[in-house]
Amino acid sequence: MWQRVADDAPRRREHRIGGLTWLRAAVLGANDGILTLSSLMLGVAFAAHATTSLVLVGIAALVSGAFAMAAGEYVSVSSQADFESAELELERLHLDADADAERDELAAIYVGRGLDPALAATVADRLMAHDALGAHARDELGIGEALRAQPVRAAISSGLSFLSGGVVPLLIAVAAPRAVMPWAVGGASLLLLAVLGGLAAQMAGAPVGRGASRVALWGAASMGASTALGMALGAGGIV
Repeated sequence: MWQRVADDAPRRREHRIGGLTWLRAAVLGANDGILTLSSLMLGVAFAAHATTSLVLVGIAALVSGAFAMAAGEYVSVSSQADFESAELELERLHLDADADAERDELAAIYVGRGLDPALAATVADRLMAHDALGAHARDELGIGEALRAQPVRAAISSGLSFLSGGVVPLLIAVAAPRAVMPWAVGGASLLLLAVLGGLAAQMAGAPVGRGASRVALWGAASMGASTALGMALGAGGIV
């Protein structure tokens, strides 16, 4: 009886929030790598460029795009880290100036979350005694260790993810016969985007189908626009 009840009980799931920072950077990097390289090469391919030129364009885009993604992510996350540091320093000054007022502020937060005033005051006292700045960082500012900005890690994750995503359509362009190359690049890229979107949704605890379909939809729109532009330029003799 006890075994059956235990088996029927909901499985305990671990929260995923701590991994969202690196997951965001990795997914964005891989998505951008696939989309940038596939869209660029489709546009160039339908403009009737030679395969050699197409590959050179792809390599240039792969390298420059990876560095651009890493630099952009580093600057963005560094700005977030600077903001967090400034907020923590301001809170430290507030604690030094009037710790009692800060304790009351913390207790009021807990009352707002459903604790009765006496219990909220006790919790605030205990947390202030243990780590006053940490308590205010988490509960007043929403800054916890799991969510702290990590610029270097985000930059490396974005750059490597861009490379890993972008190299796939590039390799397909090199290996596929010229006659079917655009279709091979487009089809494989859409498939990879759908898989990546579904995987990211699964890791985040969201519906897999929705994650896969929305990434594939926007990927198809991007590649379609590049293809149309390439065909127009090629037909018009501009390139």
